Amino acid sequence: MDASSRAAIAAARERLAELTRPASGVIERTKDRLTGQPRATSGPELLALADELFAVARLLDGQLTLRRALSDPAGKPEDRAGLAQRLFGARVSPLALDLIETVARQRWSRPSDLVDAFMELAIEASQEAADARGELDSVEDELFRFGRIVAADRELARILSDRAAPAEGKRALLDRLLAGRVSPISEQLLRNVLTGPHAGNAEVAIERLSEVASRRRGRSVARVTSAVALTSAQEERLTEVLGRLYGRRVELQVIVDPSVIGGLIVQVGDEVIDGSIAHRLEAAQRRLAG
Repeated sequence: MDASSRAAIAAARERLAELTRPASGVIERTKDRLTGQPRATSGPELLALADELFAVARLLDGQLTLRRALSDPAGKPEDRAGLAQRLFGARVSPLALDLIETVARQRWSRPSDLVDAFMELAIEASQEAADARGELDSVEDELFRFGRIVAADRELARILSDRAAPAEGKRALLDRLLAGRVSPISEQLLRNVLTGPHAGNAEVAIERLSEVASRRRGRSVARVTSAVALTSAQEERLTEVLGRLYGRRVELQVIVDPSVIGGLIVQVGDEVIDGSIAHRLEAAQRRLAG
């Protein structure tokens, strides 16, 4: 995204935080003392808000004219917000409407960025619901485990990553795989992201969801691939070393893959530290071939 859209998303996320931040230590529906706007602080309210925001993203993805109207740089911010109010006022909750109007007031680099904005806001609202319910740890674990299932099944990964596959078919498949096996929050996130606008590589999409949960907990995730399972002492030592290296708490997600032969492959975000024997053998072969 260009700078203007990045700033717009930042403003929308800040408004989401204002609307969902508890006004007190009690989890209840309150009103913002300054604006009088309704505030969501409970898990069910936040889950419902996330569903609405995912629905708005899908609607905008299929309506180019509407995207253009809500992001028209020639129009005044309040005029765009007024249009949002007229179009959505009777269809969504006051909380969702507030966010739609906030998005419409911002300056966007391109109309398609609105779709990404509502997807991000929906994911944030869903993760906020997990936090409110005390389920953030378990949601992160469920996302990681489902990601490993997808990674281990090439046909499943192909179907879920196929941009041309009908969304309804993907949703039916995910319903069979997830129903009763994961929390409502994990199911909401996986169903909407893997069948939503701009859905691409399923493994990458699930990994990003897991990373969002980790960031909310103030941690980074290190995905560690090893030829054999690590002992508790080895995991503790590696966590300590990575924590010092990155200057923050690091949580390990260990994947056993005999093809690495020995050593470790560690991925933190986009950075990969490949210390596997397989990697060193490949490097040696390249040097000999060269």
